[in-house]
Amino acid sequence: MISQHTKEQIESRIDIIDIIGSFIKLKKRGVNYLGLCPFHNERTPSFTVSPAKEIYKCFGCGKSGNSISFLMEHEKYSYVEAMRWLAGRYNVEIEETAVDPTVKEALQKADSLYIINGFARQFFSNALLQTEEGQDIALSYLRERGFTDNIIEKFQLGYCPQDRDSFARAATAAQYNKDYLIQAGLVVERNDQLVDNYRGRIIFPIHNQTGKVTGFGARIIGKNDKAPKYINTPENDIYIKSKILYGSYFARHAIDKADECLLVEGYTDVISLHQAGIENVVASGGTSLTPDQLRLIKKYTQNLVIVYDGDGAGIKAALRGLDLALEEGLNVQLVLIPDGEDPDSYVKKQGSENFRSFIAENKKDIVLFQLQVSLNDAGNDANKKNAVVNRIAETISKLNKTEDFTRQQDYIRQCSSILNVDEAGLNALVNKRIRERINKLEAKASIAESQQPPEAPAEEDEDSIALLNKDEQVERNVVRALLEFGSYAWADNQKVSEYIFNEFEENELSELIDNKQMLLIIETYKSWLNNNIDITPKAFLYHEDIELSKVVVGLMDTRYELSPNWKEHYDGPLLTREQLYREEVLSSINYLKLRKIKRLLDENQRDINKATTREEQIMLMQTHQRLKQLEMELTKNYGTVIFK
Repeated sequence: MISQHTKEQIESRIDIIDIIGSFIKLKKRGVNYLGLCPFHNERTPSFTVSPAKEIYKCFGCGKSGNSISFLMEHEKYSYVEAMRWLAGRYNVEIEETAVDPTVKEALQKADSLYIINGFARQFFSNALLQTEEGQDIALSYLRERGFTDNIIEKFQLGYCPQDRDSFARAATAAQYNKDYLIQAGLVVERNDQLVDNYRGRIIFPIHNQTGKVTGFGARIIGKNDKAPKYINTPENDIYIKSKILYGSYFARHAIDKADECLLVEGYTDVISLHQAGIENVVASGGTSLTPDQLRLIKKYTQNLVIVYDGDGAGIKAALRGLDLALEEGLNVQLVLIPDGEDPDSYVKKQGSENFRSFIAENKKDIVLFQLQVSLNDAGNDANKKNAVVNRIAETISKLNKTEDFTRQQDYIRQCSSILNVDEAGLNALVNKRIRERINKLEAKASIAESQQPPEAPAEEDEDSIALLNKDEQVERNVVRALLEFGSYAWADNQKVSEYIFNEFEENELSELIDNKQMLLIIETYKSWLNNNIDITPKAFLYHEDIELSKVVVGLMDTRYELSPNWKEHYDGPLLTREQLYREEVLSSINYLKLRKIKRLLDENQRDINKATTREEQIMLMQTHQRLKQLEMELTKNYGTVIFK
């Protein structure tokens, strides 16, 4: 395992803006940074990153965390993989500690597929460039296709020899696990022997957003009617086809800079365009676009240009996933390469400048193009034309966000003119489709809500008592004050954390705190305090227990921050939470004490109701009065403001 010293070195160097900014575009907004959430579909940015607190939070979908959990969530890394990625980024040498065999095996399983793919990529590259067979068969073929040595090296192209098991023997000799080799799709087992899966094929490594090889595409050389043209890695823990766009690792910066993404079908289309200096291009692999692929594009731009072959198959492929693209809020245009050509061959014939000009001059609005294609297919058939009207209404209805209203109305106006139908009628049909979808969503939400346990009825009481019923918030306030201000000075060489713990008896907090996660943080804090361990919010923020870390992130709300411009509108400086920490600590403790008194009052009231003698009733009434007096004193001394 990674040593504690290494973890501390990594944590001290972490720059959350640098890390998250490697994956999505962030813009400074006051003291924080804002961007489009990479975890859900949104057009208005709600993904907030706080460099001061070193956390991110999306106020749309609720995802939150720190730099490590972002890598784990976004890249599907294990904790160890995320730490290793950070160590590599910040040039921290990793120290390992001794681990038991069980933990070591678990870590090996987590890393194995990436490690094996890295080995395979190097093997295939060597086979292409350094063996006689690879140079004579594969490298000569690639050069005939017009690919330069530089572009072959950039995309790390390779070759799998024709021998039955040349890679399998090399991988076995390197002592790679057989099961993982099979799971990675590199080999198959026949008659108790491992056989290469990609033999005699050009190899296209497929990279994730950080440059790690997640899988491979293998293309047959020449023509062979008995074998598929391409073989791809089967889906596994790190290769999920619906979440991958070929070339995205090499294109991400160019897409961001151009504010436009070109989408093509094949691997060679991407490589040829990159070679021509057109780098803002990725490939879908010829499959229908998926929401995850569209969101990957949306990280860098709202503008998608689909560049497909001009034949019937290319047109159908281009139109697949159109509704999904509109739902994602992308501006989608279409360019069809002349018949008999594809982006690969066309850019080689025309050159980069002519290709760029062709793209710029031949962009078609894909919604209107779809309508025209559908009308041509329908001809004079009234039923088919009616189906076209309904289909285009369904497509336009996907533009149902407030910011899309003008665009939606423009489509309705243009499409009604092309269809020769009443504009108001098409508008009504579009609205009907929107209402139907909303009703379905509301019905699902209603079913989900009905399955939730009923909430306890609110007690009718004075305002301060009503606030006390927010038990969850009371507990979170105390724990947040402990985390953020625990190391601050209180009085007489006493820290805030010591003051908080001294205000309650030995096991009193355990009895008062109901939320197990809050209690775990308190107990962990107390344990570290007793063992003289240096305690900072960062220690909890980057805790190895990811669930505990997530809870801590949830406590550090980043929505409400003082704007630096406020000082221009007010006389004198505005006090921050850090400057008002004493008031927040006192208020948080006060509410926990008031909550305890409230529970005692409820318990005492139940005893009064059960009392059978006059003397017992008098004694319980006196207890009630003392408790109410304590409640009044606490409320009077500290006020009733809950910090949120």
